[in-house]
Amino acid sequence: MNEDLLLRRKLLDTANKAYQQNIYTYTNFLSISELDTYYQLLPELSFIHSEVFGGNPSCERQVVCFGSSEDFGYEASYPIDCIKVSPLLRKFADELSHRDFLGAVLNLGIERSLIGDIIIRENTGYIFCISHISSYIVDNLTKIKHTNVKCELTEPSTDDFAPQLTVVEIICASPRIDAVAAGITKLSRSKAVELFRAKKVFVNGRIMENNSYSLKPGDIIAIRGCGKYIYDGCGNETRKGRVYIRLQKYV
Repeated sequence: MNEDLLLRRKLLDTANKAYQQNIYTYTNFLSISELDTYYQLLPELSFIHSEVFGGNPSCERQVVCFGSSEDFGYEASYPIDCIKVSPLLRKFADELSHRDFLGAVLNLGIERSLIGDIIIRENTGYIFCISHISSYIVDNLTKIKHTNVKCELTEPSTDDFAPQLTVVEIICASPRIDAVAAGITKLSRSKAVELFRAKKVFVNGRIMENNSYSLKPGDIIAIRGCGKYIYDGCGNETRKGRVYIRLQKYV
């Protein structure tokens, strides 16, 4: 049985449990491609309210919640905690990357689906995780690379995780998604089309299989292995009739 079919069954089982037992139910964290499976399945899940959240509005990996206060008569919060992980001695700390934080957590024997986004600010990591493992991480994550760290549960504000963006300008044949993907990846147009066939291109959190889609200002483009961008619009044309495309890249 392939992974997509297994995920579909798990989503349906989780939704049915909420409906039959009148309790909120939750998935673990889903990746952007797994979330696309959830969105495709929404017509079959229409018998109960569902929504997604990752711990903060900026988070990409998200948990699906089934149920609502209208369904059950009470409210419940997502089982998501945020752990602040900071070097004990900043002066002697290694420069820590997303991979370093994630690797250190997974080396504790924790499944990837229990970990959401990891956001790094000034060499401090904020790790979103399923609540039942947060105390284990706080107690056992003591070192990342050669750097001793301390962990503490935190309640970060939305401002803590405002996206960090840098302006990018590329020249493309048009604002079609395949042309923009080719410009971002520096591939030929024909090679860029292969990214769509491999389901590596996402627009607004959904897999984009229509490579002729014309981008609209505000669309969020994600290409696996090549980053995430906000499409701002077109600028002037070049002498050869190509257009300047304005993007903001997440850094």
